[in-house]
Amino acid sequence: MTHFPDILVNAIPAFILLMAVEFFYAYQTKKELFEAKDTATSISLGLGNLAMAVVTKSILLLVYVWVYQYHIFNLPVSAWWTWALCFLADDFSYYWFHRISHEVRFFWASHAVHHSSQKYNLAAALRQNWTGNITGTFLFWVWMPLLGFQPGMVLLMQSISLLYQYWIHTEAIQRLPRWFEFIFNTPSHHRVHHGSDLLYLDKNHAGTLIIWDRIFGTYQEEIFRPTYGLTKNVETFHPVKVAFHEWIRMANDIKRSPKHTWQYLTKAPGWSHDGSTQTTKMMQKKGNR
Repeated sequence: MTHFPDILVNAIPAFILLMAVEFFYAYQTKKELFEAKDTATSISLGLGNLAMAVVTKSILLLVYVWVYQYHIFNLPVSAWWTWALCFLADDFSYYWFHRISHEVRFFWASHAVHHSSQKYNLAAALRQNWTGNITGTFLFWVWMPLLGFQPGMVLLMQSISLLYQYWIHTEAIQRLPRWFEFIFNTPSHHRVHHGSDLLYLDKNHAGTLIIWDRIFGTYQEEIFRPTYGLTKNVETFHPVKVAFHEWIRMANDIKRSPKHTWQYLTKAPGWSHDGSTQTTKMMQKKGNR
């Protein structure tokens, strides 16, 4: 099988350079896009994610290689159409992984980390979880090597997707040309996704192509500047506490009512056995009355 480089590690200098450019933009325009402690937390979580990836990516590769033994089609790495199909398959997988990470609390416990910053900037793009791969999020892509995409291709396409999503974490770019906004995920679309406003909750799950949200009914246009963060913010800059805060909250909920363990793991964030908290759909339904 073909070996592909780790492009995310190679992109770190570009990440730093672009953050410096955005910081200069914020300074020049006097916009409060950054907070020192918040940025430090985001960078710390990003470094922790890279450290975890050293171990977890080996596990991912082993699983994908094992599944690839039973691949259905022989998809040539040298063919352009194989790469085009791989891009679409990866982006489709990312949409559903991302959407389900907002709809199932077990997966939200990892993904909530990325939404925990109350600032929206390129540093926040680095605010990644430490538990996603070890709790099985990679399984959303396992159908790709089974279909016939080489494991290395799958991992490379995942990295390309993350690279694309880095630049959309900014308030420095407003709207792009209409045709681009219609097809691709943009800063405007992704600002909506990071909003904790009722209208914006659980919208715009796209990786690269916003068309999936348009097709599956989760698209929302940016109407006003979002309020960033969680509906119940963490209120700490300690990276370890941020990394595990939702796991701890979920464990406490299960401790309150052990017989509802399965529901707390599989139902939407905000679900409670006694109605003391509400899911996004519950809040939106109540808000529309």
